[in-house]
Amino acid sequence: MAVEASADPALADRLSAVREGIAVASRAAGRGEDATTLIVVTKFHPAALVRALAGLGVRDVGENRHQEAQAKAEELAGLGLRWHFVGQLQTKKARQAARYAAAIHSIDRERLVDALALGPEEAPGRVIDAFLQINLTDDPGRGGVAPEGIEALAERVLQAPGLRLRGVMAVAPLEEPPAAAFARLAGYSDRVRALDPAADRISAGMTHDYAEAIAAGATHLRIGSAITGKRPEPR
Repeated sequence: MAVEASADPALADRLSAVREGIAVASRAAGRGEDATTLIVVTKFHPAALVRALAGLGVRDVGENRHQEAQAKAEELAGLGLRWHFVGQLQTKKARQAARYAAAIHSIDRERLVDALALGPEEAPGRVIDAFLQINLTDDPGRGGVAPEGIEALAERVLQAPGLRLRGVMAVAPLEEPPAAAFARLAGYSDRVRALDPAADRISAGMTHDYAEAIAAGATHLRIGSAITGKRPEPR
């Protein structure tokens, strides 16, 4: 679990600044200010900070470690939060993550899809939003499916009960300009939409590159430290 931290009086100011930055970037891109969903990533921060964010109107929260996400979701049940899992997910933890995650942004292999598939007897009426994580580099060790595997993975999600294909996700590589990386991601999004026109979401953009992501059509932004402040050291 995250370490405890004292209340941060600047939290509201940082959240407001990021929201204004998103609005400015959206106007510059000719997009409506409501065209993106802000996911506040709270990795390593205590549940108290998430509770404070909820008090400031945040409803979408992102986590990238299952154990931490599960504990926070349980502690903060009842606040009306949507939990987005944005990190690498072990297949053996998939069923547990499916109990609290409204969306999983890191689906990168067919075995994970099969592990997440929920039958009606397991979770009546529950549907998880599924984003395919795309590897934007030539390094197979990076997270994400290789571009040549996009269609096969998308088809697997479309056939999986309890999953709803929403679109694509990626992290821009540090070794190239984010605008170029996000332009490629937009092209991969087109390929997914060719299979399912409703799968038109793009999860991209973090603290340092969300303006470029918005310009490339991102619909979901995953922003952490610009809002939460410096992360505590994990235990």
